[in-house]
Amino acid sequence: MTDWVKYRDRSVMITGAGDGIGKMLAEKLAAMGMRVCVQDIRIDAAENVAHAIGDDAFAMAFDISDRDAVVAAASKFEKQHGNLAMLWINAGVGVGASMLEGKPDQVRWAYDVNVLGAIWTAQCFVPLLDKGGHVGITASTAALRRPDGDFPLYAATKHGTMAVAEALSGELESRGMETTILCPGLLNTEIWDGAKARPDRFGGERRMDPKIADVWRNAKHPGAMWSHIERVVLSGGGILTCATDNGDTRKAAADRFAGFDEGLVEI
Repeated sequence: MTDWVKYRDRSVMITGAGDGIGKMLAEKLAAMGMRVCVQDIRIDAAENVAHAIGDDAFAMAFDISDRDAVVAAASKFEKQHGNLAMLWINAGVGVGASMLEGKPDQVRWAYDVNVLGAIWTAQCFVPLLDKGGHVGITASTAALRRPDGDFPLYAATKHGTMAVAEALSGELESRGMETTILCPGLLNTEIWDGAKARPDRFGGERRMDPKIADVWRNAKHPGAMWSHIERVVLSGGGILTCATDNGDTRKAAADRFAGFDEGLVEI
């Protein structure tokens, strides 16, 4: 394991860093000496985090689900700030809807941000990475189990995020870059209230019912993951699952893969 010397005074962009896991990553990486670009769709949220971090942090606001906007943002970043040493594809939204009853706008929003947004961010910002750069992707423990429960649409999109992350990892490895895939469990974040940041083109309500927030608010802070994230990043990357449910994720993942194994035939 090395230390943070190779990243010190170099740039990192973190998407969805206006709150939650992205905000925690922005604060921790800034503390490690990195120059942090705090990205969010909400300029006020991004600027608040950047201001709190200090003079070396700066904000950018654009919609990761809009590929043209991401292309323009990458061009602007390169002209103003040069290359990146690290990119963390973290932005995501939580959608409390089922597959059968989810409204068309909800389905498009969830997939546009959680899956396509990850792809557009990678396509546009990976070319700005220095040789030997590091890419982090935030997926979810929801990607390790069947997409059931109260958020099946969200869970389905996180299976997509995980697939993007694993495919991207292989491509980056062939280019001499490192990848960390982070699968967090339930944490104290604002993802439950993603509707507040919904772009106008998706319509719909601006805030989720705060009554559903208690399960998130009573969960651990994202900072509980940091020592494990630091270990994996400095070891050259890998898959990190930070479960917060006393073994349920381990059992759910084991059951899911056991089902695949039982259904596997060779013909």
